[in-house]
Amino acid sequence: MSVTVVLGAQWGDEGKGKLVDILSADIDVCARCAGGNNAGHTIVVPIGPEKVPTTFAFHLLPSGLVNPGCTGLIGNGVVVHLPSFFDELDALEKQGLDCNGRLFVSDRAQLVFDFHQIVDGLKEVELGGSSIGTTKKGIGPAYSGKASRSGLRVHHLFDHDTFATKFRKLVDGRFKRYGHFEYDTEGEIERYKKLAERLRPHVIDSVAYIHKAIGNGQRILVEGANALMLDLDFGTYPFVTSSSTTIGGVCTGLGIPPKLIGTTIGVVKAYTTRVGGGPFPSEQLNDVGVHLQEVGREFGTTTGRRRRCGWLDLVVMKHSCLINGYDSLNLTKLDILDDLAEIKIATKYMYEGKALEGFPADLELLAKVDVEYVTMPGWQTPISKLTSYDALPDNCKKYIAFIENFLNTPIEWIGVGPGRESMLHKKTP
Repeated sequence: MSVTVVLGAQWGDEGKGKLVDILSADIDVCARCAGGNNAGHTIVVPIGPEKVPTTFAFHLLPSGLVNPGCTGLIGNGVVVHLPSFFDELDALEKQGLDCNGRLFVSDRAQLVFDFHQIVDGLKEVELGGSSIGTTKKGIGPAYSGKASRSGLRVHHLFDHDTFATKFRKLVDGRFKRYGHFEYDTEGEIERYKKLAERLRPHVIDSVAYIHKAIGNGQRILVEGANALMLDLDFGTYPFVTSSSTTIGGVCTGLGIPPKLIGTTIGVVKAYTTRVGGGPFPSEQLNDVGVHLQEVGREFGTTTGRRRRCGWLDLVVMKHSCLINGYDSLNLTKLDILDDLAEIKIATKYMYEGKALEGFPADLELLAKVDVEYVTMPGWQTPISKLTSYDALPDNCKKYIAFIENFLNTPIEWIGVGPGRESMLHKKTP
């Protein structure tokens, strides 16, 4: 099969971008299928004749664009904030990436406007102490508009009169719901008239495009945004994003059937992090959590917020594996555990003396579980300069083997540092 999918297996920020970067060297098309500029990938790539390590931050655009032979595709399941789209594109090109003629957007993709972002913030204020901790990028309100069939799509931009009428109606509806907030409706309509013309060369029928590419034998890499535990159905609802972040979202977000997906790779951090509110059973509000946060530099790419940190949770990962059916895993940031004398792994949730069979939907129940851990010895030696799996310390290999055996899923890729050369490949059966 010509379609490979990379998905976040935890609560996001697992380091999907680096694997996408490595795989896209041999890929023709890198596609985004869901989310918006609430996602964040950071990639370190050598640029120019002197191979200067350069850090690229991706939010909306497919991160496979760092490889000059790869075309980027934003699918119909993505919500697009055009000012952010062009800000990001301009920033990448200033850093030396030539994206001319190799970045396309689905004509069916929904649009995110500044008023969505304003409403996003107002909703968080309205929730008070129960706030979800969104990125306030307008993603939720945009998907709400899509679900209620009132949203505007990319193709609407090219019939200006119809766009203007629909846009005014959308803004008036928000004024009725939230009261009159400061917003220049007519100024925005004129701004989007100009943005539409700049966007026009990028807009395509993405369904026809991707099926033609597959039919021609081109290799497709799908870059998942967010992660399984932020999925609208299978995550810690309501502390989730507003789209499908699962393998199912790949099909609906690009218009491809399941039978065309050949390989699915789950990306999992060697410990667990989470941004914003919501349950986090293995969170460590102690010296361990601080250590992971500081050594792992756990600050959000999109928001700059400090990430909550805890031990690797295999109950979460089992849930993730069942839903997405990963063929293999990419274990990232293993080097962050280098200094620890012992490492814990969450393996069971106990409630009233019994082990739960899966990850509970009921957050009140989840708050009452006791987490059982397996304790393993650390390796207490730096691994970031190692170049092969065989060179890893024995205790490090035992940690990897325990995860594989528990999940019955092979770990094929192992990240031991920030650069693309710090990704070890392990042969799988």
